[in-house]
Amino acid sequence: MQGVTVVKHPLVQHKLSLLRDKTRSTSGFRQLVREIAMLLAYEVTHELPMTTKRIETPLQAMDAPMIDGKKLVLAPILRAGIALSEGMLELIPSARVAHIGLYRDHDTLEAIEYFFKAPHDLADRLVIVTDPMLATGNSATAAIERLKARGAHDIRFVCLLAAPEGIAQMQALHPDVPIWTAAIDEKLNEKGYIVPGLGDAGDRIYGTH
Repeated sequence: MQGVTVVKHPLVQHKLSLLRDKTRSTSGFRQLVREIAMLLAYEVTHELPMTTKRIETPLQAMDAPMIDGKKLVLAPILRAGIALSEGMLELIPSARVAHIGLYRDHDTLEAIEYFFKAPHDLADRLVIVTDPMLATGNSATAAIERLKARGAHDIRFVCLLAAPEGIAQMQALHPDVPIWTAAIDEKLNEKGYIVPGLGDAGDRIYGTH
């Protein structure tokens, strides 16, 4: 599917299967999300621009490869997106972090914004939006629209699971934003949840109902 990268690395797929298991404990679920997030971060950043910097090793001077440009921004969609961004921060500890507060109206399934805080110079940075589930796509598209309004134009979206409906919504409204996911599941059910899915990611991460 054009514009969508499914990360099929064996470690990602194995850990995702463990994550789906309804008997997984809250702590186990949270740890798996962080581990998968690190692996997804590896994939989504594999084409970052590079430069060289003169350094001294214990033996001699050399021109060493370094990431070029300003530090990237991780933009989790609250609340569940935080767990993904925390895992990515372990791999990219110098990244800036934006926070986008959205909740899904259970009747209309529309995204309602309640918080937004981001670095002022988004136009100069790669922005990686994180949310465990790309279900209807309403929250993801609303978050990306808000980021673009603040100047962001180099945006990537990372999730654990995506539904075909959410991908279609994203590509209709933001065709310039590529998607990375660990799996594309079958469909949404009548309540807008991904099936077979893994349940409500936020509730399973934080032990709520």
